[in-house]
Amino acid sequence: MRVIGTRALGLRTPIIREGDDLAAVVCQAVQDAIDHEQVRINDGDIIGITEAVLARCQGNYASLEEIAADVGAKFSPDSHVGIVFPILSRNRFAMLLKGIAQGVKKVSVLLSYPADEVGNQIISWEDVDDKNLNPFSDCLGEDEFRRLFGYDTKHRFTGIDYVEYYKSLGDNIEIILCADPKRILDYTDQVITADIHSRSRTKRALLSQGAAKVVGLDEILSAPVGNSGYNEQYGLLGSNKASEERVKLFPRDCDAFVQSMQEALRVLTGKTLEVLIYGDGGFKDPVGGIWELADPVISPAFTKGLSGTPNELKLKYLADNNFADLSKDEAREAIVKAIKAKAGRDQMGKMESEGTTPRQLTDLLGSLCDLVSGSGDKGTPIVLIQGYFDDYAAGGADMAGGAFEGSGKILSAPFGGKSRAAL
Repeated sequence: MRVIGTRALGLRTPIIREGDDLAAVVCQAVQDAIDHEQVRINDGDIIGITEAVLARCQGNYASLEEIAADVGAKFSPDSHVGIVFPILSRNRFAMLLKGIAQGVKKVSVLLSYPADEVGNQIISWEDVDDKNLNPFSDCLGEDEFRRLFGYDTKHRFTGIDYVEYYKSLGDNIEIILCADPKRILDYTDQVITADIHSRSRTKRALLSQGAAKVVGLDEILSAPVGNSGYNEQYGLLGSNKASEERVKLFPRDCDAFVQSMQEALRVLTGKTLEVLIYGDGGFKDPVGGIWELADPVISPAFTKGLSGTPNELKLKYLADNNFADLSKDEAREAIVKAIKAKAGRDQMGKMESEGTTPRQLTDLLGSLCDLVSGSGDKGTPIVLIQGYFDDYAAGGADMAGGAFEGSGKILSAPFGGKSRAAL
């Protein structure tokens, strides 16, 4: 039995620039892991690549001027536009608000309170309860909000007062607070939906109540403006601040890239690896209540071996129930037999699988990658995951570093001397 199961390794790369050959960068990172860390590559290993470096290599950027131009074309430069349910983020939304405000005459921003879609709090639920407010019926203008809560409303982690900050991004911006998106129609019937995962429902609600025009962030820069970047599926969703004058959009053509990347890795290693592009992971901070997922999806593209959901048994249940009366060795043999017997059988609804994680494989893997690579200065935008599809019944040598001789000496990594012409 292997003594190491799943492991995830962040692979360091040089600084990746616009126009770089990302497939070559990934292959070099894998080769360096083989050469310098004696990592042994196996069939079924997984390579995760952060969406940010793919978009950067593609040059998928847009300026504030280009955002303003597209908004002005979809509405009109002299229109009054409402923005519904943006998240509270300097990185994710502030630049978009500046661009939108430059493209129209007036902007009314409807912020959901006490928190935004991903859990960033403007005020706490305790504050709401103390003031006897109902966020779904009590709509607060800026003056009423300040009368009730003053200016001590800074974000717990960033220290930013987002009501004040968003107001400062244009002299034509007003802020309204309410958890009912339809209340924006009291101000204007021209609306941009800025929520991420609930955007379809919000659009339907507004149109059913008589909105004249509703455009989602996913429809802004869904096609290029001049020479701008774009994303035909997600538009401005998934974008990040790149500089004071432009944003990096979610990457394009991801499916074609993961297929070509899988083939490049097969040429390099002689093995079939799975590949996914990942963005934000899907997990929630238990202290601040913030749900990390500010991208429209965790993984915009992946190779076919990563489709589906886990089909696992719960070892704790088997050990405590089915085989509780057996000795340790007998229990292990029985559990291994049960795991082998499950092959090809769907475990949905069975007690033996109760408590296993019912999520898409790519959501689990993308979240793992995001936690490993982080969003700061680790310098590991590539993640190698090994042993993910192994289970307790898997045999063979440990994957950590090649094959082992009886003396314990590590043999040479099998592809360490391979020509790098494939790069």
